[in-house]
Amino acid sequence: MAIKDFCNTDVVICDADTAVPDVAGLMRAHHVGDVIVIEERDGRRFPAGIVTDRDIVLEAVSVGLDVKVFTAGDLMTSPLITVNATSGVFETLQTMSRHRVRRIGVVHEDGSLYGVVSADDLIKLLAQELTSLTVAIADQPAKESRLRK
Repeated sequence: MAIKDFCNTDVVICDADTAVPDVAGLMRAHHVGDVIVIEERDGRRFPAGIVTDRDIVLEAVSVGLDVKVFTAGDLMTSPLITVNATSGVFETLQTMSRHRVRRIGVVHEDGSLYGVVSADDLIKLLAQELTSLTVAIADQPAKESRLRK
């Protein structure tokens, strides 16, 4: 299973010069916990970093900084950890684990942004797959019983 089949392609983005209150406003308006900071080159969007709601709280608000004077570029984690869109789900999980990140960018072969996937997205996917497997396991004895009559 390629991660491109499960990632969110409706990514909330901004550029590095976007003011932090505007980044927070994007998160609120789109009900997300992260915004991907991009650089546009040749009409394509390349991920430069990521700003999370946690970044805003821990790096600015909690230490009393005036968030109005900071930009996404000031707070972003860079570089954004990414996987290729054709990478498998388990390869993506391993990359996230190795880098200790909860969100990972999904990119085309040329490095341009394809989507983003979060740990929550992958937990939902795995839960659905485990549910399907559980149903198959639970139904097996009844199926065998019907076939052996």
